[in-house]
Amino acid sequence: MRYFNYLSPAEEQELFYSLPVHYGNDSDQELLSYAVGAALYCPATRQTIAADVLSGKHMGLTTWVFDLEDAIGDQQVETAEMSLHLQLQQLQAELQHNQEIQERLPLLFIRVRSVEQLRRVLQRMDQCMELITGIMLPKFGAEQGQLYFEMIAEYNELAGEYAPVLYGLPILETAEVIYRESRLGALLGIKRVLDQYKRYVLNVRIGATDFSSLFGLRRNSDVTIYEIAPIRDCIADIINIFGRMDSPYVISGPVWEYFASGERVLKPQIRQSPFEEALGDDGRRLRNDYINRHVDGLIREVMMDKENGMIGKTIIHPSHIRLVQSMYTVTREEYDDALGIIERNNGELGVFKSGYANKMNEIKPHLNWAQKVMARSKIYGVLHEQQHFISLLSEQERRVYV
Repeated sequence: MRYFNYLSPAEEQELFYSLPVHYGNDSDQELLSYAVGAALYCPATRQTIAADVLSGKHMGLTTWVFDLEDAIGDQQVETAEMSLHLQLQQLQAELQHNQEIQERLPLLFIRVRSVEQLRRVLQRMDQCMELITGIMLPKFGAEQGQLYFEMIAEYNELAGEYAPVLYGLPILETAEVIYRESRLGALLGIKRVLDQYKRYVLNVRIGATDFSSLFGLRRNSDVTIYEIAPIRDCIADIINIFGRMDSPYVISGPVWEYFASGERVLKPQIRQSPFEEALGDDGRRLRNDYINRHVDGLIREVMMDKENGMIGKTIIHPSHIRLVQSMYTVTREEYDDALGIIERNNGELGVFKSGYANKMNEIKPHLNWAQKVMARSKIYGVLHEQQHFISLLSEQERRVYV
């Protein structure tokens, strides 16, 4: 698999200074942590999972989550487990006859609803689990999390060193995490568990919808999660605990719930300049069409995710795939600054002027940032100097919107 692999060679050459690398579910843990990206959820009861994966139904999709929790009813659990097993068997059988499919296979995940269900899934799926990169672990807390990761560790030990690692992806969304009086203790307890099993932790995810429900809140399509005060404060503490560079985890941004909106109530807040800078008059038309069909709040929220050091986002509609992915690409300016900082980290300099003559790069304070940029550049690529994430959108969406 490789991000943006649907582009033609000519489009790749025009857009990218450095192309995204190829990866699979047996790749290095750090690479996979960034590769989760825009993760599309679907109910595990879906009868066309194998066919949809094999056909590449959603162009550009690189991460698919089969949901055994909130997306299915309580009376559907047994049916969903059996159906998912059947779909994975079909997918595995096709892969055995056509290895080329393996090169474009998305990362596949399962979201379970309990420790007991994870035990059943691991037993029932058997060899099909080799297709699965990780398990999404909802309502994650220290006590339950210890049981989850003991099971994941045991699975990996039995699978052997040559099998792909099965990872756990804790979702922080419980009352003890969001309520102020219990938050610090809960987060520190969770971190102790994750640090114990760090080799099996792919990233840390935030369940903002469950957090909001505890206060009877739901952000509308013109508001980002960072404008909802209790959720914002909790996210800040999650970043403080899990994003520190002495023991960092990749943290994924919360789900965006809206798609295909109709009439807008507030003035759209997407800056017009990136569209016009990239495409001129065509960009202005693309902007108008795009914000009429999609929620510009998603763009603002992904921007805020990135500014706060988070990479990856749960999405619930295919129309979000390419937009979110394109925003994770690295600009040439970011790349050159990051590379310069890393290359000069030899003690001879403390600060140097950016080659773009618009900032000072301080080597020690900016080194961690630079390393994160380089990790992201491997998965999402580096754009040419004259390109912008809107340029990527135009290549994908021009046939539809312009």
